[in-house]
Amino acid sequence: MKKNTAVKLVLIALVCFVAIYGGVSLIGGGDSSETMSQEDAIKKLEKLNKKVNPRERKAPKAQLNIAKPKLEDELPNIEKYPLSVVGKGDINIEIFVSPEKAGSGNEAWLNEVAEAFNHENIKINGKTASVSIRPIASGMGSDYIVSKKYVPDGYTPSNELWGQMMESQGVIVNIEAKRLAGNVAGILLSKKKQKELEEKYGAIDMKVITQATIDNEISMGYTNPYSSSTGLNFLLSTLNAYDKKDPLSDTAIEGFEKFQANVPFVAYTTMQMKEAAESGSLTGFILEYQTYQNSKDLKSYVFTPFGVRHDNPLYSIGNLSPDKKKVMKAFSDYCLQDKFQKKATNYGFNGMDDYKSEKESFTGNSLLEAQQLWKESKDSGRPVTAVFVADISGSMSGTPINELKSSLINASQYINQDNYVGLVSYSSDVNIDLPIGQFDLNQRALFTGAVEALDAGGETATFDAITAGLKMLMDAKEKNPDTKLLLFVLSDGETNRGLKLREIKGMINGLEIPVYTIGYNADISALESISQINEAASINADSDDVVYQLKNLFNAQM
Repeated sequence: MKKNTAVKLVLIALVCFVAIYGGVSLIGGGDSSETMSQEDAIKKLEKLNKKVNPRERKAPKAQLNIAKPKLEDELPNIEKYPLSVVGKGDINIEIFVSPEKAGSGNEAWLNEVAEAFNHENIKINGKTASVSIRPIASGMGSDYIVSKKYVPDGYTPSNELWGQMMESQGVIVNIEAKRLAGNVAGILLSKKKQKELEEKYGAIDMKVITQATIDNEISMGYTNPYSSSTGLNFLLSTLNAYDKKDPLSDTAIEGFEKFQANVPFVAYTTMQMKEAAESGSLTGFILEYQTYQNSKDLKSYVFTPFGVRHDNPLYSIGNLSPDKKKVMKAFSDYCLQDKFQKKATNYGFNGMDDYKSEKESFTGNSLLEAQQLWKESKDSGRPVTAVFVADISGSMSGTPINELKSSLINASQYINQDNYVGLVSYSSDVNIDLPIGQFDLNQRALFTGAVEALDAGGETATFDAITAGLKMLMDAKEKNPDTKLLLFVLSDGETNRGLKLREIKGMINGLEIPVYTIGYNADISALESISQINEAASINADSDDVVYQLKNLFNAQM
């Protein structure tokens, strides 16, 4: 009896194991490990790519329009960035405000001041005065104004660099207040790393940071200087560290390229940069002091200020009417009242007031030159190899596929010609539409033709296509070991065929290739889960702003 019972128990256990294993297989299980050695990841990639079996298609060559798109055409309708405060006075002024002072919680300072101002029933020549606030990033706000796509009455970026650049491009800017609320940009290092560098170099400054980065003592990250105030400030400070008299000299450029060669990546957003720091990929990164003050999770880092101050100047734009000038002056004075400055302090502003801006040798025109220099030199002679993976499944039919095609063609004009590009498309099956090649005019014409030929239909094998794209990148790495690899996935986020994320997650991690995802009216959470594997960015770009979003992404990465 005991023997029979034991046999029965063994048989039951075997049946359960087979059932569970079979069930896992049916739902696409497999290796769900999130970590894998590069050697094992390459072996798995080879195996999965054979299973995917992508087919090659011949790319037609398209006629190229070599003129870059007009900035006003790239920018979305301004209503994409709604007002946070709506003024209803007889004389109303609208002000573009950088997000750290026009958001929510500790970032709502200027919203609250504007609301209070609007309730004061202030009169100008017998008419009620009011203010409308539109939260918008400093770089994007500048682009709207310079392009004349949308011009507000006032503009308060994080620092004065944007005002200088706008003025050099012919915009009439009048400074109403050099400082609405005090702030500074800074470099964050872990306390341990800060102590190590102080023991070796003494006080921490930009020269120390650049040298420590070159020597691989720190892994430094910063944000895109085309869109980020702190990123732009950091770029200028880096150039200044090499040549204070002429930050655009050959000496400064050579120094910057050596520094940049050891920077892991330029973050598309501050959030991407913070996540990279939290994961240990970065040991140093940049941030504004107000954000640092309000972030409890950053107290293990030491803040060292750099560059020009971020004192949130207020500008009037263009030739305002006399009444609007008076409202602007009244609002500026209102912000500087003690009670509102105390509120700003409570929200993290007005700290580090003893820090004085470093002397900078940049004019508005030279600031624009510095941005262009960064775009051309940020890869330090190291080419980037990228594969674009385009979703052409049935769910992308209509507007999404049309927007994917037009945005990818237009934004591709911001890819440097020294880089290498390939294209994969997918629905039920996976296609290699364009093998990787240097992005000269010929490759760009083939890329444009291949994108134009895309047509939507079928199911969605996203992870099969990612596997094929990764295989192309690793093959390119064998030919050129020094190249930097990137994968861009353009999709609506749905997946209903082929491999599952858990089957390739550990492989992606082991290959250490960042996967940037761009969603078209998408299930953005599904795309974010892919990008988070190796600290890349995920962009939720609806049909109105995708060209502008891709342009900024390519400026940062390509």
